[in-house]
Amino acid sequence: MSSTTRPVLDIALRLTLKSGERHFELDARFASAASRTALMGASGSGKSTVLMAIAGLTPHATGHVRIGKRSLLDTVHGIDLPARERRIGLVFQDYALFPHMTVTQNLEFGVRRLGQKTGDTDRERIEALLQQFDLLKLRDALPRHLSGGQRQRVALARALAPQPHLLLLDEPLSALDTTLRTRLRSELAEMLQRVNVPTLLVTHDPQDVEVLAQTVVHLDHGRVV
Repeated sequence: MSSTTRPVLDIALRLTLKSGERHFELDARFASAASRTALMGASGSGKSTVLMAIAGLTPHATGHVRIGKRSLLDTVHGIDLPARERRIGLVFQDYALFPHMTVTQNLEFGVRRLGQKTGDTDRERIEALLQQFDLLKLRDALPRHLSGGQRQRVALARALAPQPHLLLLDEPLSALDTTLRTRLRSELAEMLQRVNVPTLLVTHDPQDVEVLAQTVVHLDHGRVV
């Protein structure tokens, strides 16, 4: 990365986690100018912890998190935005769709601001996302009636509904069987290219990196190697 190129992501996170006799220290620093970056490493290396800290879902993290010119966390300057103000879309490993909500209602949850009803502008955005992700015919379906690929599209659309500045994907293909994973990997790559939102992907699969990412950051025991 040249000295004149501003990183899309600039991360320096320190965090200590304790549970009983277990002790884990995260000290991860990396910067990336790529629009799609993969964070790779073995189980327990701290990949998901980095994602949760970036999203503001892990307390007591120190250091800094910057997306372009915007600081979400900078403990030196007293900045620590709450999760709801960070403008980050997060897709969990199991997609975490609300089982009692239809596809449309799941997307409405993504755009709804705290204490407010869905407005006309929000409804227009939901309609656009339903069309963009080929979900119009499934708008009234519940998650249990959707295929793995359809659930993935709903989760991604919901994460993009509030127009995030960064998209975080936590092992989005690991719960799928091999055949479905191969097909959905290609579909996901096309969707990410189409929506053009900076993306940080957590994975342990080299094929995910090859297809989905432009830059890879390798994490081992809480540190970038």
